[in-house]
Amino acid sequence: MSVKKIPDIIIGRLPVYLRALQRMSDMGLKTTSSQELGEHVGISAAQIRKDISQFGEFGKQGTGYSIQFLLDKLREILKVDRIWDVVVVGAGDIGHALANYQGFQDRGFHITAIFDNDKEKVGRQIGSFTVEDTEVMGERIKAAGVKIAMLTVPAPAAQEVADVLVQAGVRAILNYAPISLNVPGNVKVQYIDPSTHLQRMTYYL
Repeated sequence: MSVKKIPDIIIGRLPVYLRALQRMSDMGLKTTSSQELGEHVGISAAQIRKDISQFGEFGKQGTGYSIQFLLDKLREILKVDRIWDVVVVGAGDIGHALANYQGFQDRGFHITAIFDNDKEKVGRQIGSFTVEDTEVMGERIKAAGVKIAMLTVPAPAAQEVADVLVQAGVRAILNYAPISLNVPGNVKVQYIDPSTHLQRMTYYL
């Protein structure tokens, strides 16, 4: 089955299921039901069954799901059954936090480099990384075959940096800059803007 036919909203829920299943596994649980999983993630059992069935039959009527089997299958579907190399562009506060964050490795991601265009920051240490100049970013990414980048540069610089990333072969960008990026159709951009999420929440307060 082509992944392209699966609605993006369903793909977006799979990591939520993955995280909940991992917590259950860590608690020593072996099996679960769509009802129980639903209670963990706040999504209806019917929706979970519908989402998971898009990719095949992974559970048995009456016995539910094997947690380990479903974990393995979801990792395979999301292609995080391997380790992906990731670069960070922007060595400001967010870039610092991302470079020092320990939670990526066990989720399938490995930060390999951090870049900045500020000559004051280039050469500095952030954790185990030495900040590299964005002037060498394109060739470094191309040579290493990196496909994923996290963009934490100021909004006015974001499009120019994104262009370099795309030219270098990056196909997925996690963008923290509060600006929409113009990229080719084969490049996936995910936007992380805390202000937008806060504004969405204040509606309910």
